[in-house]
Amino acid sequence: MSRAQISALVFGVGGFGALVAATTSNEWKVTTRASSVITATWVYQGLWMNCAGNALGSFHCRPHFTIFKVEGYIQACRGLMIAAVSLGFFGSIFALFGMKCTKVGGSDKAKAKIACLAGIVFILSGLCSMTGCSLYANKITTEFFDPLFVEQKYELGAALFIGWAGASLCIIGGVIFCFSISDSNTPRMGYVYNGATSVMSSRTKYHGGERDFKTTNPSKQFDKNAYV
Repeated sequence: MSRAQISALVFGVGGFGALVAATTSNEWKVTTRASSVITATWVYQGLWMNCAGNALGSFHCRPHFTIFKVEGYIQACRGLMIAAVSLGFFGSIFALFGMKCTKVGGSDKAKAKIACLAGIVFILSGLCSMTGCSLYANKITTEFFDPLFVEQKYELGAALFIGWAGASLCIIGGVIFCFSISDSNTPRMGYVYNGATSVMSSRTKYHGGERDFKTTNPSKQFDKNAYV
């Protein structure tokens, strides 16, 4: 069982969960604190719904009525986050098949290829989420610092930070999965066990070799000094 693959799976699945939470959240942008203090109301907007609440604790949410009246950057962020969630789901499936501890996926070489594919999918998922959250944040900051923009100004919501964190986790997990293929391709050195050599066996080999030496040299055994 590879620790690198386990850590990569934890990063990837954790990032996938964060992407799902960010996509379904309604706090992509919130009203500024100055306007909230004056009006005693809070407005939250997400990719799918707009929510409003007041100091008494009552909240009301309504979805976007039609896709054709939604601004272009919101539609782009929707597509990017849906792509990120879909890629994260398939990346998690490929990661489970590419793990060394699972019995599915085929041989070690096949598992290494599947793990590398899971890493690439996780990286693409993180890049899609990073792009979508950055595009949305850029729109908010541009309107906030524009002196000619007279409509309601918003600040960055918690969903953006969750999306950035999930994207970072997916990218880290994907990189670890891609580098784990080198561990799978490393050849394992084999060791042959010949057994322990005892003192008696070494002496037997020594005396046996001496006996062979004597038999192979009869001229030295039966020389003229032997008859004296």
